Amino acid sequence: MAEKLAQIKVTVVKGRHLVIRDFMTSDPYVILKLGNQTAKTKVINCCLNPVWNEEFCFSISEPAEVLKLEAFDKDHFKADDKMGNAHLSLQPLVAAARLRNILGVASEGTTLRKVIPGRDNCLAVDSSISWMNGEVVQDVWLRLCDVESGDIELKIKLTDLSCAAPSK
Repeated sequence: MAEKLAQIKVTVVKGRHLVIRDFMTSDPYVILKLGNQTAKTKVINCCLNPVWNEEFCFSISEPAEVLKLEAFDKDHFKADDKMGNAHLSLQPLVAAARLRNILGVASEGTTLRKVIPGRDNCLAVDSSISWMNGEVVQDVWLRLCDVESGDIELKIKLTDLSCAAPSK
């Protein structure tokens, strides 16, 4: 059985170059899934570069899970259209928090780890995990898969650092 490890806050910041699913635009929203936890952003009408700035809290377990994201176009008279999906392993974030706990307090703005695009994530560009305002923070741009174009920006904060110590 998975053991609770920590809390994370995921901010869905914005999207860029999302695909057209209506006549000339789309009405996008995002669904986040982490294990059996789900969250949904509001719908941004008639926008291919939406700004959500919505924050959601999740519990993460050991072993660290994969955050999944799905983007949709809201339709009123038929099923919502898929606008792509993405995933991100939270293991690098947890490992960076553990390293920071082992080594002690890092100075403000210290980069704890770099994560590059790979099979265990849908990163559009390299991502840094940093120590900011007393939290381990990762800023990411995720490239949407199974679609012509689109990226989603997330900011992820590990908020319960005391729980990030290795379990025995």
